[in-house]
Amino acid sequence: MVEVKNVVKTFDGGFRALDGLTMTAPKGCIYGLVGPNGAGKSTILRHITGVYRPDSGEVMVAGERVYENPAVKAEIAGIPDELYYFLSDSTRDMMKFYRGFYPKFDVKRYEALKDVFSTVDERQSIRRLSKGMQKQSAFWLALCCRPEVLVLDEPVDGLDPVMRRQVWGLLMSDVAEYGTTVLVSSHNLRELEDVCDHVGILSKGRVLVERSLSDLQENVVKMQVVFQQRELPELPEDMQVLNVSQVGRIHTLIIRGGATEITNRLAVYAPILMEALPLTLEEIFIYELGGEDYAVREIVL
Repeated sequence: MVEVKNVVKTFDGGFRALDGLTMTAPKGCIYGLVGPNGAGKSTILRHITGVYRPDSGEVMVAGERVYENPAVKAEIAGIPDELYYFLSDSTRDMMKFYRGFYPKFDVKRYEALKDVFSTVDERQSIRRLSKGMQKQSAFWLALCCRPEVLVLDEPVDGLDPVMRRQVWGLLMSDVAEYGTTVLVSSHNLRELEDVCDHVGILSKGRVLVERSLSDLQENVVKMQVVFQQRELPELPEDMQVLNVSQVGRIHTLIIRGGATEITNRLAVYAPILMEALPLTLEEIFIYELGGEDYAVREIVL
C-alpha cells in the first residue's frame, strides 16, 4: 500500500507544488493520477520514489517512510517522463547496473522479455535509440526489477499501439499474479480508463476526488431526455445538475447520483424518451474540475 498524508512541497520562489496532498493506493491496484498541467502529478510521483523530501507530511510504502530508506526504495521502480541513463550505456549495461540495486532483479525474465522488446538492440547505447525504443528499454528494465510498487509518469508516450497493448498486458499480469501496485500519471484518459481500477483527480497540489473507477462512474450519470415540451422543466433544487445542454429537443443532463435514482426522479415529468449513460473518465475529469481550473461547465457533450 502507498500512503501519502498531508504532503506539502514548496520550491524556490515560493511556488507551492503540493498543498497538503493526501492519497492512498491499495496494494495490487493500478492507480491513475489525472489532473491539469501543474496540478502536482510528477511532483508527488517523485516523492513516492524517494527523489524529493516533503517539507511536511509523510510518504509511506508498506508502512515505512520512503525518503532515505534504501530497503523500501529497493521495492520501488519507476519510469519518469524524461528518461535518464548513463550516456554510453546500453540496455544490457543498465541491466547489470540495476542488478546491484534491486535484490529481486530477475535475469531470467530479462532474457525472456527479449522476444517482447525484439526491436531494441540491447547492446546499442540507449541515447542512440529512438524515443519509442528508449521507452521500451525502460519498461524492459523496470519489469525485471520485480518491484512491489511501480511508478510511471506518462509511461507509454512514444510507443506504437501494438507495443502499448503489450506493455499494459505485462503490467496487468504482474498486478494479478504478484500483487504489484502501479501508480501511473497520464493525459491519455481513454487509455487509463481501460486499465485503472482506482483514480485520483489532482488540482493545485491536492487531491479533489479519490475513488475506485467504478464508484466514480456510479456517482455521476449522463441523462439524455426528451420531454413533452421543448423546454427543460424546472428540476428540484436538491438535484445536483452539473451541466445542461440541448440539441434539438434532446436535453443532455450531467447529474450527480446513481442512474436508478435519477431515472426515477425524472420519470415524474413523463418524458417521451429517457436514457442513462455512464460517463467516461474524461467526462468525469471535466465535471469534477468544473469551477476549479477550467470554465468547463458550458462545454456541450
